[in-house]
Amino acid sequence: MKEKPNTHEEPTIESTEESLSEATQDTVVDMTSEKLEQMARENEELRDKYLRLHAEFDNFRKRTLKEKMDMMRTASQDIMMALLPVLDDFERAKKTADAADSTEQFSEGVNLVYHKLFATLKGKGLEPMEAAGEAFDPELHEAVTEIPAPTEDLKGKVVDAIEKGYKLGDKIIRHAKVVVGK
Repeated sequence: MKEKPNTHEEPTIESTEESLSEATQDTVVDMTSEKLEQMARENEELRDKYLRLHAEFDNFRKRTLKEKMDMMRTASQDIMMALLPVLDDFERAKKTADAADSTEQFSEGVNLVYHKLFATLKGKGLEPMEAAGEAFDPELHEAVTEIPAPTEDLKGKVVDAIEKGYKLGDKIIRHAKVVVGK
């Protein structure tokens, strides 16, 4: 028996490519490039979202840290405010005892307690504000009264401090009550 020649050939890659029409090939290339462009846009959008989220988280972390530091710095403000009248009383008693015509004495033990209290409060951030002789500043001073200035250079300046002002760190916790020269 004689073999018949095989007229049917197995398709190869080359023959398949040749059989595809040019229009079909262009469509496949267009679809692939569109897909790549779409993926590139999605990639850019996701990258942008990631960067924004990262920046937002970083801002949140910094803001939270700042709030914690502020809270720690001023956490003792209520206690300091409660102790300021005690400190004022100590200063008045000391001033009265130090006066030349005074019969009262400020004992050394009481003096030590005053200095220890003042040093402890200062160590926690309390700072007295000096007012006498400075120019009147409504943000720092509370004017109780005005008097004629004893000298020309004291016009518009603080003549006397009735009550000291205090700062806790950079924040004013009590304004100085002062007498202003006019």
